[in-house]
Amino acid sequence: EDLCLDETPVGIEDLEQAARILSQHAGTLLSSIVPNDPEPAAMFRRRIQWLGWTLPELALPALDDPWIVQQLPQICYGLRSLDELKRANWLTLFQQAVGFDRLPEIDRLAPTGIIVPSGNRMALSYDVGKAPVLGVRIQELFGLQETPRVAGGRVPVLLHLLGPNHRPQQITDDLASFWRNTYPIVRKELRRRYPKHAWPEDPTVAVATRSGRPPRP
Repeated sequence: EDLCLDETPVGIEDLEQAARILSQHAGTLLSSIVPNDPEPAAMFRRRIQWLGWTLPELALPALDDPWIVQQLPQICYGLRSLDELKRANWLTLFQQAVGFDRLPEIDRLAPTGIIVPSGNRMALSYDVGKAPVLGVRIQELFGLQETPRVAGGRVPVLLHLLGPNHRPQQITDDLASFWRNTYPIVRKELRRRYPKHAWPEDPTVAVATRSGRPPRP
């Protein structure tokens, strides 16, 4: 009596009911639906969450999992499957929640990257509760005396100062102290290992270089 002999899928014509069913299912699978790094939507979400934690007076939307769950019925409206939900324009959804008119302010307070003295634009990575991280080769910072700051100058970035092998030689949020106290020690070792690279005695007045090699006369 309870044996199923046949079944036929039937589409749900009520869009609101379909969105409600899809959102309930999606709410249990958020980690596999919401964009992850390095997708632009995920990186934008990280910046907003970090900025909201750093400057709560901005009253930014949380964009956290509970917030997304609340928005799912609206996001799912008109969609028919989890695959469609994964392909949704999450970046526009997050930007709309923040307000398109506020995007220039977001870019100013929590930029995606910083132009270093070498002229390269280096990406910043954000994580709530931590300082933004900037990975950059030492030679690209020659001539820069102070640590770059974000959040309107309130927060120094955490510098991962890389050697020619792109491995961190020092992690610091005080560039001036690094130049003064640690660079002479690092310079002695790296100069021996990488003699063709630029290792000036006074990096605060030296010319930054993208290649790591001394600039041509």
